[in-house]
Amino acid sequence: MLSLSMSAMGQNAMQAKLKENKAALKEKASKDARKEASRLKKEGWNVSPGGLPLEKQLDRHFMFIEQYDDEMNSLYIAAEGQATGETFAAAQIQATELARMNMAGSIGSEATGIVDNLVANKMLADNQAASITTTMLESKSIFSQKLGRLTTTLVVVRELKNKNKEVMVRLVTKTSSIQEIAKEAIRAELEKDGKELSEELKAFFDKE
Repeated sequence: MLSLSMSAMGQNAMQAKLKENKAALKEKASKDARKEASRLKKEGWNVSPGGLPLEKQLDRHFMFIEQYDDEMNSLYIAAEGQATGETFAAAQIQATELARMNMAGSIGSEATGIVDNLVANKMLADNQAASITTTMLESKSIFSQKLGRLTTTLVVVRELKNKNKEVMVRLVTKTSSIQEIAKEAIRAELEKDGKELSEELKAFFDKE
C-alpha cells in the first residue's frame, strides 16, 4: 500500500512538473511570437490568403523550436525559404522547395558531425571520413526527397513594387528524423564499397 501511494505521489509530481514546463514553454513562445510578428509586419509581410493570423502561426512555430530534451538538445529543426513569383501560388511552391533544400542541408551538417564523432572515437578511418563527408555535402537533393512530409508552421507574403509576390515559408521536423536519415546515409556509403562494418559501428547505426 505504501509503495503504491509513493508511486502515485511520484507520478503526480511528474505530471505537475510537466504541466509547469508546458506553461513556461507556451508563455515564452507567445512572447517570442509577438516580437517576431511585429518585426515581420514592419517589413511588409502579411498572412497568406486563408491563412491563420500571423501571431497564431508564429506561436505554433516557436512552440516547436523551443522544445528541448533533458540535455538541452533541440527536439525540432526549422528551415526557411523565400521566393518571388508572378502569383502567390508559384512563389509558395518555390519557397517551400527552397525550405526543404535548406532542411536537407541540415542532414549534411548532421552527417558531418556524426562522421567527426566516429573518427574521434576511432570507429572510422580518416580516409573513409573524408570521402563520406564530401558525399554528404553534395547530397542535398537526395536528402530533400528522403525528408518526407514536413510541418509547415509559417506562410507569409508581401507584394513588391512590380506587383510580383514574395513568399516566405518555414518548415519544422523532428531532430531525430534528421539524425536517422544522416545515419542511414553514412551507413549506405560504407556498405556501398563493400566494407564490412565493425560490430561497434553496427551497434551505433542500429541503436534507437
